[in-house]
Amino acid sequence: MSLFPAFLKIASRKCLVVGAGQIGEEKIRGLLAAGAYVRVVAPHATDRVQAWAREDKVQWDARAFRNSDLAGMFLVVAATSSPELHKRIYKLAGLRKVLCNVVDDPEHCDFYYGSVVRRGALQIAISSGGHSPALSQRIRKQLERQFTAEYELWLEELGETRKRLFSRAIPPERRKRLLHRLASEASFEEFLRRRKRRSKAVPK
Repeated sequence: MSLFPAFLKIASRKCLVVGAGQIGEEKIRGLLAAGAYVRVVAPHATDRVQAWAREDKVQWDARAFRNSDLAGMFLVVAATSSPELHKRIYKLAGLRKVLCNVVDDPEHCDFYYGSVVRRGALQIAISSGGHSPALSQRIRKQLERQFTAEYELWLEELGETRKRLFSRAIPPERRKRLLHRLASEASFEEFLRRRKRRSKAVPK
């Protein structure tokens, strides 16, 4: 079955994470970064998750999972050490039309976490469809070397330039050509040269 690639906006969406060990903490961190409302259900939690709870960044219920925990949720991530509980959560999530991800168990997932290269607003996600997360990680490392940290600043500049172009009365086809030219490899190389010149001009 082919996967549908998408970048979801989950700001303020209710998301449940069952399990609050190291893996659960990683999943919670990602959801918080996307602005989600995160509820955590786990008898025990890492120090970091407990700190987030004290800071009211997450709601932590220090107990075992209950079926009712899925009520009103947009998605659930199951990150415990119990395959039986994971299967139960996946089945219940399906009945409630809640998207479910069970860590390290592709068969019980409605969606997968991709390996992601992040450069500010630029995100490049790689998925092997659950066949080989190790391959996805290797490709991610290759892309991290290709798309250096400077891409974050360049993309910010491209965004500002795009806003200015759309504020002017320019024929759509000409605007399109300009935008593609600005996003070219040659344009990026020129951006790097400008940064280098500016850094040399700054008095030490």
